Amino acid sequence: MEARTGKKAMDVYPYNKKWAVKKLAWVEVARQYEKEPDNDISNDHNVKKAKKKKKKWRCIDSCCWMIGSICSIWWFLLFLYNTMPASFPHYVTTAITGKIPDSPGVKLHKQGLKAKHPVVFVPGIVTGGLELWEGHPCMDGLFRKRLWGGTFGELYKRPLCWVEHMSLDNETGLDPPGIRIRPVSGLVAADYVTAGYFVWAVLIANLASIGYEEKNMYMAAYDWRISFQNTEIRDQTLSRMKSNIELMVATSGEKVVVIPHSMGALYFLHFMKWVEAPPPLGGGGGSDWCAKHIKAVMNIGGPFLGLPKIVASLFSSEGKDIAVARMVAPGFLDKDIFGLQTLQHAMRMMRSWDATMSMLPKGGDTFWGTLDSAPEDGHECVSINPKTNKTSKPVNYGRMISFGKDVVALHSSKINRVDFRDAVKGFSFANTTCRDAWNEYHDMGTEGVKAVFDYKVYTVDAVLDLLQFVAPRMMKRGSAQYSYGIADNLDDKKYEHFKYWSNPLETRLPNAPDMEIFSMYGVGLATERAYIYKYIPAAECCYIPFQIDTSADGGTEQSCLKNGVFSVDGDETVPTLSAGFMSAKGWRGKTRFNPSGIKQYIREYNHAPPVTLLDGRGTQSGAHVDIMGNFALIEDIIRVAAGSNGTDIGGDQVYSNIFKWSENINLQL
Repeated sequence: MEARTGKKAMDVYPYNKKWAVKKLAWVEVARQYEKEPDNDISNDHNVKKAKKKKKKWRCIDSCCWMIGSICSIWWFLLFLYNTMPASFPHYVTTAITGKIPDSPGVKLHKQGLKAKHPVVFVPGIVTGGLELWEGHPCMDGLFRKRLWGGTFGELYKRPLCWVEHMSLDNETGLDPPGIRIRPVSGLVAADYVTAGYFVWAVLIANLASIGYEEKNMYMAAYDWRISFQNTEIRDQTLSRMKSNIELMVATSGEKVVVIPHSMGALYFLHFMKWVEAPPPLGGGGGSDWCAKHIKAVMNIGGPFLGLPKIVASLFSSEGKDIAVARMVAPGFLDKDIFGLQTLQHAMRMMRSWDATMSMLPKGGDTFWGTLDSAPEDGHECVSINPKTNKTSKPVNYGRMISFGKDVVALHSSKINRVDFRDAVKGFSFANTTCRDAWNEYHDMGTEGVKAVFDYKVYTVDAVLDLLQFVAPRMMKRGSAQYSYGIADNLDDKKYEHFKYWSNPLETRLPNAPDMEIFSMYGVGLATERAYIYKYIPAAECCYIPFQIDTSADGGTEQSCLKNGVFSVDGDETVPTLSAGFMSAKGWRGKTRFNPSGIKQYIREYNHAPPVTLLDGRGTQSGAHVDIMGNFALIEDIIRVAAGSNGTDIGGDQVYSNIFKWSENINLQL
């Protein structure tokens, strides 16, 4: 059939002819439109197209992209971790670092060592978990959940409520009304202070390798916030420790090895006097209790004669780390961030913890030094870089607090000081406006604050008076629980009071000649010893008027003065002199502090940083907490627990000048 198109189709169908003309006209218009589009329509179209191409990248897009990337990488790594062979991580580590040595426990197990003496762990400050037993409505649903330790989740979720519950009563030093926080029990109380950050876990695991288990290991957990004697009055913690030690000795037939860490060394020193003292102040064990039940006390990082770091914490709620953070981010810690005045709340909370006052410096100027001399005189701070041989200028460490760098170098006769002790405190309205952030500085007024600054330089004797001046309520509680002097006559009946039991210069060791005491601590790390402060005029009502002067610097990389802090040898927390003096001199041989001649051993561990990131916190660390994973220290402990004595493990192991510095202290023995 012939196609009906074109002109012929229009001739056959006249109606189609009219329609086709119209169609051709429209086709022509469309062709013309494609060649020369209307300018207005074209512009609108191009603008929309450009906008679509040049869409602005917003902040939320970056956040979403970042979160998505992190989640994707995390799930990918998690997938790899769960699908790879169990031996793969070990293979990678071995390929990078070489063959991994056996842990001390495995090594000694291969040598035939087995569990013998029961072991007692005594944790230090802030390393033991605390849980909620009763609280205010803001803590509803958290019964027996950890407020200290674990994830610290409640600190982030409800910070002011958390501070309120962690603080103690300013008058009694015990729980505030309606609040009960109690220590976690068992080995889990202090194995990890938070996820992934071990304290006792590595030592426990190594002891388990030679046969130890929970029946012959005991964690003497206690509430590290309250005073030592109050742990017995409120929780009967000392009685529990006594009972557990007696049980382990009775069931094993062997004396215990006690391992205190940090403040735990002072706590156990208090325990040894308490257990022998008659009731009601003591445990009634008799003068031979320690001789019958304790083989050795292996103190790790014990601050026997106190910490300068505690002085800075109580005086201005800071130390070296906080001062540096303040320098890097000025105002972040001081001002009202997210509704919190961070350091003000920290100061108020920490000043309510009576246990912190157990670590205030003991021995006064006799031990810590005067305005013009100190036992560590001549100490040189050498650069971390072993290729450098430069040393710093000698420092006078006796001036624990100085206001202004210029005062540090002056001879004491050239320093003009105005005594603050009799100064009249002014009046401040801050105590009515600061509410939750209130601290005792707000009651001093400008006159009281200025009096502190005008005294210029403080030795340890003056520091104790200074804290009495700026924090009278705190020191009133502290003076009822602790003492910081040197005993003239230990036969004086006053030294039978419990306030003297944690000061090794005001009490005697037990009558236990077969017992051994080890002082084990890290060396080779810069440790806070003295501070340069500055006075901050009142910029707002709720503030801390004194700060470490981070602009004060020694000028060289090798200087002992950095960011307003003078450093000395130690484990980053405890100066060597505080950790080692008693075993080096005060208790060595038969002295008035050690009448039965308990053998003393100093075991120092020279700090070596991790070689690679795969080493974690290192196996040769001398840092105050990281030393708990030091293989050499763990091996020493296991050998003693398995039956060795101090001579068997090598006697004294000393890298520092502890014996030289100890001889510089004129102490009647």
